[in-house]
Amino acid sequence: MSEEIMPTIEVEDEAADAKERQSYELAFHILPTVVEEEVPAVFEAIKAMVVKKGGEVTNEEAPERFDLAYEVEKHLEGKNRKFKTAYFAWVRLEATPENAVAIGKDMDWNTSVLRHLLLKLTRVEAENPFRFHDAIRDQKTVTTIEDSEIIPDLAVVSEEEGALAPVEGGEVLDKTLEEKEV
Repeated sequence: MSEEIMPTIEVEDEAADAKERQSYELAFHILPTVVEEEVPAVFEAIKAMVVKKGGEVTNEEAPERFDLAYEVEKHLEGKNRKFKTAYFAWVRLEATPENAVAIGKDMDWNTSVLRHLLLKLTRVEAENPFRFHDAIRDQKTVTTIEDSEIIPDLAVVSEEEGALAPVEGGEVLDKTLEEKEV
């Protein structure tokens, strides 16, 4: 809905909300061409830019290198370059909507950033930060068959009783299927 069509009350509400600080999350990939020792400095520079633009950093997760799900292309030094890895990090911040727009524009021009995403958070999201790196580590945990509880297959022994019993080698199940096919 454009501002010309919006009722006056809604426009005033938006103007009042524009002065209030809101929670945002800035997620970004730092180029893999940045030397590993310089990645923390790039991360600190991004946080300093957020503060300089009127934001307040409330939470963060330091960059770690990851393989990307697909190749990402970026125009650098007059060429389109493709990247398969990047350093992923995020910061949570509070800022006015105007400041958030300024932060997003600065990220657009940051030559060390492959891509970024600035999201407005709900109250629940702001209170419960998602730890990406921890989740990835947990996801890579593998459970072997010996570690997990083995549950026997169950089959219907008789339709009348509707009882379930363990299947030994699939014999009961095979007999039941053969009887139904005839």
